Amino acid sequence: MAFQKAVKGTVLIGGGAIATVFGLSQFSQYRNKHEIYAQATLHQLNYHLDKRMDYAETLEATEFKQLFSRDTFVYVQAAEPVTVPIKNYFPTREQQLLTLQSTSEFDVLVIGGGATGCGCALDAVTRGLKTALLERDDFSSGTSSRSTKLIHGGVRYLQKAVMKLDFEQYKMVKEALHERANLLEIAPHLSAPLPIMLPVYKWWQLPYYWAGIKLYDLVAGNQCLKSSYVLSKSRALEYFPMLRKDKLVGAIVYYDGQHNDARMNLAIALTAARYGAATANYTEVLRLLKRTDPRSGKERVCGAHCRDTLTGQEFDVKAKCVINATGPFTDSVRKMDDQEVPNICQPSAGVHIVMPGYYSPDHMGLLDPATSDGRVIFFLPWEKMTIAGTTDSPTDVTSHPIPTEEDINFILSEVRNYLSCDVEVRRGDVLAAWSGIRPLVTDPNSKDTQSISRNHVVTVSDSGLVTIAGGKWTTYRAMAQDTIDAAIQAHGFNVGSSRTVGLQLEGAEHWSPTLYIRLVQDYGLESEVAQHLASTYGDRAFEVAKIAQVTGKRWPIVGKRLVSEFPYIEAEVVYGVKEYARTAVDMISRRTRLAFLNVQAAEEALPRIVDIMGKELNWSEQKKKEELDAAKKFLYYEMGYKVKSDQLTDSSEISLIPSDIERYKKRFHMFDKDKKGFITILDVQRVLESISIDIDENTLHDILNEVDLNKNGQVELNEFLQLMSAIQKGRVSGSRLAVLMKTAEENLGQRVVIPVDRSGGGL
Repeated sequence: MAFQKAVKGTVLIGGGAIATVFGLSQFSQYRNKHEIYAQATLHQLNYHLDKRMDYAETLEATEFKQLFSRDTFVYVQAAEPVTVPIKNYFPTREQQLLTLQSTSEFDVLVIGGGATGCGCALDAVTRGLKTALLERDDFSSGTSSRSTKLIHGGVRYLQKAVMKLDFEQYKMVKEALHERANLLEIAPHLSAPLPIMLPVYKWWQLPYYWAGIKLYDLVAGNQCLKSSYVLSKSRALEYFPMLRKDKLVGAIVYYDGQHNDARMNLAIALTAARYGAATANYTEVLRLLKRTDPRSGKERVCGAHCRDTLTGQEFDVKAKCVINATGPFTDSVRKMDDQEVPNICQPSAGVHIVMPGYYSPDHMGLLDPATSDGRVIFFLPWEKMTIAGTTDSPTDVTSHPIPTEEDINFILSEVRNYLSCDVEVRRGDVLAAWSGIRPLVTDPNSKDTQSISRNHVVTVSDSGLVTIAGGKWTTYRAMAQDTIDAAIQAHGFNVGSSRTVGLQLEGAEHWSPTLYIRLVQDYGLESEVAQHLASTYGDRAFEVAKIAQVTGKRWPIVGKRLVSEFPYIEAEVVYGVKEYARTAVDMISRRTRLAFLNVQAAEEALPRIVDIMGKELNWSEQKKKEELDAAKKFLYYEMGYKVKSDQLTDSSEISLIPSDIERYKKRFHMFDKDKKGFITILDVQRVLESISIDIDENTLHDILNEVDLNKNGQVELNEFLQLMSAIQKGRVSGSRLAVLMKTAEENLGQRVVIPVDRSGGGL
């Protein structure tokens, strides 16, 4: 009886909520009947259907129906056509700096090269405004590259909107769902729909969550990616075999979008550059320029004094309007304008971790709607790996946020709650970890960042500085549109409305799902590499393939990989320099995503990356060393490599049972024949030679260095026991020395192949 009442009550509440929001939705659409977001024409629909039919041949019929049935398509109709000519190339960084210095006055100067800043530059330049953009680091070097990689409306924000009857939250979700559809349309090579499973472990939650997810579909309206559906327990386990079975009732699957965030940000910046915006990374604003308005007598912002951080050269950039789009650093730029202005941003840190791909299905994410402390955790496949996150805690603003062990362990703990006991969630399987700072708009009286909405605000100061703050990745385009609209109103520009709805980004124009096949056939690339290039560069992948080096092998003909287990090739480094990459960190984190996928792989690729960039940018040997050191420091602190050292230190506890200690001592002494108490490269070489195995000295040095805690060129018995203890506890995985010694012990006297490639093991 109690259960029936609970179900009835939930259904009634859910039904009432759906009816309410449906009414709001219809009212909102009525008020905006000339809304720019609309279904494509029949001609456009047929065009895209034909495009996807090519892809259908590679899928099973049922899979194709699920993914690409007619009622799942979402399209947006382009706004007014852009009349600004587009270049078939983008200028070099040096040409861009020359334009910044030689132009007497721009209409708009944007400070900040994240998603919102680049979106503002693209919106402004396509309206016909003379536009400049300055970024003190690299494009997408901050929050925009450290997201959950989702393009979504925000299920939890909709929940808050309904529970608190908050119409502003509802409007934010609806806007985000509109923008989700647009982003999937304008950059299909960088984004795709992703089904996300919400497992249910209590019967009464099934109708409750079903009502909420159906509400999410309803708010999306005709831009719903695909209708959500309920799965039985058996079907849920079929789709997500790693899921915890105990007490599982069923699951609900809904759809959101996923993208490559840093590459998406870069695509926006490159598109703006092609339309004529003067964009420059590594150009820091030192102070705002002001002049006195002769009519009002008030000071007005009229540009910025900046510095090229790579050369130290300083210069002025004049502009009629300056836009502050600096994310977490919003208040620091506002204080350049007025020292007395109160802060409007409250930064919040979100940590994510990356784990091996076998932790999740290739095409299904997972949502934990209520963690132990009330937060939301996503568990998503991305780039053949698995992302888990995020946390939400107040933080100080910094250019170099660092993931903490506490946050990493919190995420791992929540993941364990949802995965089967057959899957051992090991600390050592964390391949990378990062922290991103969300620029949330704050109420000065609020202390809890979780209750703060990501609604954006646009303000114009008395001196004319336009500031855009808050918001979320998905709504960058709408935020940019609102910002440029405010700039037009405040500064009296005589231009039309925004033209960025439906405006295709860099690489999207001639992309198709089968483009990679041409790369394989025309250039002799590996299929995996070709798919990676197509999904990263879109139709520009051919430009990368053209400069790919011949391998000298029968197959692949071209395309030398940077590391064996990832599809990144050396030609991407050369092309990355053309895309304004100027440091090794740019290359491993934002042109490629190696640092976000596996920090050990990124470190392994660094020497070759630095050599290639050195040739392209004429670096001296000293400069190359500095770049290598800076990139390793970035990996060590910002991408979670430090936790590897923290998991295995000279003070690490050895918690092995006596029999294990004796077994590992015996294995160690097989290499330490002289009973020195330590082993060196010579000891390892001697054992390997006895079984006719030859491994080069540099590789052996790297293998021992992974375990050599005090860095004295040798591995002591205590260090080896600490390693084996950490492996048993799951805090370390993928140790090449441990695998090598075990294999040698088992096969001594036999000729065997001992693998020495760095494994997928983590931090």
